[in-house]
Amino acid sequence: MQAFSNKPPVLSVARLWPWLHRVNKRSLRLDAQAGLLGMVLSLPQGIAFASLAGLPIEFGVYTSIVPCIVAALFGSSWHVTSGPTNAISLAMLAMLAPLAAVGSAHYIALALTVTLLVGCIQLGVGVLRLGSIANFISPVALFGFTAGAALLIAMSALPEALGLDAVGVHGALQSVSYAVTHAAHTHWASVLAAATTVVVAVALKRWRPTWPHMLLGLMAATALSVVLPHAMPNAQMQTVGHIPSPFPPLSWPVVSLRDLPELVGLALALSLVALGQSVSIAKALADRSGQRIDANREFVGQGLSNVVGAFFSCYVSCGSLNRSVPNYEAGAQTPLAAVFSAAFMLALVGVASTQLAQIPVAAIAGLLMLVAWSLLDVPRWMYLWRVSRRDLAIAALTLLATVTLRLEYAIVLGALLSLMVFLYRTANPAMRRIGFDTHDQPRRSVVLADSDKALPECPQLTLLRMEGDVYFGAVQSVSDRLQRLRDMPGAAKHLLVMAKSMNYIDLAGAQLWAQELGARRSAGGDVYFHRPRSAVVHMWQATGFDAELGSANVFGDKGSAIAHIVPRLDPNLCKHCQARVFQECAARPGPTDPR
Repeated sequence: MQAFSNKPPVLSVARLWPWLHRVNKRSLRLDAQAGLLGMVLSLPQGIAFASLAGLPIEFGVYTSIVPCIVAALFGSSWHVTSGPTNAISLAMLAMLAPLAAVGSAHYIALALTVTLLVGCIQLGVGVLRLGSIANFISPVALFGFTAGAALLIAMSALPEALGLDAVGVHGALQSVSYAVTHAAHTHWASVLAAATTVVVAVALKRWRPTWPHMLLGLMAATALSVVLPHAMPNAQMQTVGHIPSPFPPLSWPVVSLRDLPELVGLALALSLVALGQSVSIAKALADRSGQRIDANREFVGQGLSNVVGAFFSCYVSCGSLNRSVPNYEAGAQTPLAAVFSAAFMLALVGVASTQLAQIPVAAIAGLLMLVAWSLLDVPRWMYLWRVSRRDLAIAALTLLATVTLRLEYAIVLGALLSLMVFLYRTANPAMRRIGFDTHDQPRRSVVLADSDKALPECPQLTLLRMEGDVYFGAVQSVSDRLQRLRDMPGAAKHLLVMAKSMNYIDLAGAQLWAQELGARRSAGGDVYFHRPRSAVVHMWQATGFDAELGSANVFGDKGSAIAHIVPRLDPNLCKHCQARVFQECAARPGPTDPR
């Protein structure tokens, strides 16, 4: 009889959608509310970003639907909402404009083909389980990226919040510059709409936290935009406007073979940008929600969304900060919030496009301002100031890079800064001199640098606690400090290394200890080790250092180590020693001993 396995099949429902156990009436209600807000945010952004990409505006609507559903269902994050983004749209325009007339049929075919290639690359990264590269983005760098992205959101939304016509203005810095130079043309009705959105949303979040505060704030501003022009003829505001049909037609990404080599290079660059943004947003939201992110699955979800999207008139999509954070802030519980968002867009644009067209652009800008403020997380900046200035510097530099450079460069810079700090720390492992408190009985070992009172040291034996790995990057630092110990006036010739915290050494590390052993033995001393790790011993055996050192110089506990070493010390020096650090010193000739 065939045995039944308790393991779930590879494609079981639990494996595909591990968040299903979170679904209940409450989660569905919250997801639906968040999805409705996501739909309202996605519509104007999708239209605007498609224009930035040089594509018909309906492509932005399609890209806000199909990839949004696929990435949500097959990705890892509960809160990331995928779709068109500013950075991807601008990058695509810059890359494809030299190859075809913007907006032409050939241009659209190139865009669809690049989308398919991007999806295949992302899918390959996930399937090959290369998502571990995301682990090199530290939480501090993510925090700086998130705060910088918050500033970008606020800066980009500023002209629209002031009611300025910023057509043709791209980028956060240009948006701020435009707003400052055109401040005299501020449309005060639009400012009122943005302020209404913020005030209503903040008040509801404070006094009615279970209500969909962002959506109600947007509805209040929309009502104001309808009523206000009747009282003030000059209060007419810019609105989202006419929405095209939301139903994405089938497409087939076909281009000539001579275009493929160049498109592959472009697709690789776009893949890096899209994956960097998506996984950074996913990890940043996971840090706030407590979720664990599977980077490989997130890459698979993003890849599938672009592969499928290429056949439904969509262009390159990725995780959107402007929609993901509001999705989380609105109370989304599962990826169904993104599915609701896409479904609502299909339904409501089809039947209520006239009503949705009345939403003021300034109200959406106000909503984004509110989201940006929550992302800045001022209390955490104060916490970093108190706890770690080094981590604060990493976060601040990542923030600055996010605001001034392209997003993918900022992500890479944050990861590099974190790695540099890590390498600096590991290249300078702690080496603490240990002594014994002779005032206490029984005597206890203490770190001399941490003691609040002067403690005597044995003039012949130095006890050194080694903390950290001795690898090629740390060899120079460790070697310099060992040299300084030997060069000190009246330096001890014997060295006991307490090595239980020295987890790893490489070939360079083994050679370092061989050099130290040779130098001390040449000076009439020796080197001893207390509790070396098995990995360290294996490297010694591989290099032959264990035979050179000798098993008599390796000890399993500190007491037996000192008991064996003290009798090897120079008795003539012991005669004049006042320290008498070790219990074993009592058996040695001292200053008052006539021997």
